[in-house]
Amino acid sequence: MSDKTHLMVALDVSEWADALTLVKQLGEQVEWYKVGKQLFTHYGPKVLEELKAMGRKVFLDMKFHDIPNTVAQAVRSAALIGADIINVHASGGPAMLAAAAEAGRETGKTVIAVTVLTSMDTAQLQAIGIQSTPAEQVLRLAKLSQEAGLPGVVCSALELPMLREAFGPEFLTLVPGIRPAGAAAGDQKRIMTPAQAALAGASYIIVGRPIVAAHDPAIAARAILAELDSVK
Repeated sequence: MSDKTHLMVALDVSEWADALTLVKQLGEQVEWYKVGKQLFTHYGPKVLEELKAMGRKVFLDMKFHDIPNTVAQAVRSAALIGADIINVHASGGPAMLAAAAEAGRETGKTVIAVTVLTSMDTAQLQAIGIQSTPAEQVLRLAKLSQEAGLPGVVCSALELPMLREAFGPEFLTLVPGIRPAGAAAGDQKRIMTPAQAALAGASYIIVGRPIVAAHDPAIAARAILAELDSVK
């Protein structure tokens, strides 16, 4: 893994035309895009096909969580339509994670696991019967994921130092919940600025609203990239 923290823009919009406009506005400065349930459910594989045709890389954020064979087949299907990174829910358990990891190796795609959503805090975890803190649960699920053969996880920036200490610099970390200083937190509970996340060792930061909803998305992205470049 490169020491550099990469910017990934979340295409969290309802219309493909809006997403396409954004990609064109951002130009060559942004290589990676996250495609999630909102856009993919409406437009399907065409989103990935068009992004790949434009030379972009895609993280397909569908958070697969099902029986092992179903998840493995979903990973293979995602690979066929052009996803570069695919994610599954770590809470699906060791057998499911191992099946996803094997499908990733077969297809040559990167499969990672979601640990604890950045909208979750201790109270939210307790509400679903998990008495651990978010950090404890992230570490538990990250360990399960690594043991199953996955190269990394999705986590909040707050858990990055713990994961770097536990799994070393090669373990991939994709970090949502990134908010530039002064930006609204929205529904995110566990957040950091781009520079803080980079200093903590994020492989990729995922930024949505601060760029997508900006008056000038290109300027907003440029500012975040400059902030990442300032971290040595």
